[in-house]
Amino acid sequence: MRIRDALESDAEALATAADLPRGVVKDMIHDRSVRVAIVGNGESGDSGDERGTEREEVADDTEDSTVTGFVAFDARGETVHVTDFDGDEEAIRRLFEEPRRFARREEMGVEAVVPDDERTGEILEEAGFESAGPGPRFEGRLTTRYVIDSADLDR
Repeated sequence: MRIRDALESDAEALATAADLPRGVVKDMIHDRSVRVAIVGNGESGDSGDERGTEREEVADDTEDSTVTGFVAFDARGETVHVTDFDGDEEAIRRLFEEPRRFARREEMGVEAVVPDDERTGEILEEAGFESAGPGPRFEGRLTTRYVIDSADLDR
């Protein structure tokens, strides 16, 4: 599995994963920091990371690759807000390193709101996030806010 910046050509796969219209996903890719987890294209299953490669090389790599997850985030005030994500456990674990890395570099905290009926909360707690109480309802579902303070990002 590799992690890279999302490209506009990933919009269809992300729209399907997030159950969102393709146009909304294209806007998300342009308006936020979006990373995707990909597998395929002859990879050996290593946990490589493509950040820092040339954009053109990454674009060439997308033909035989499959998106297995994504994370979208933006920064407001003193916090990096995870605004959307999806994927299997391994992808989510890897993808949540991206907003953490950004927050660490900018000395900011990170916040994510997760539906209570998903295992993602446990994954975030294992990664150092703490429950900060109830979040807003999403489509009638109860949620929990998870946060990690900037001082705790190096742990």
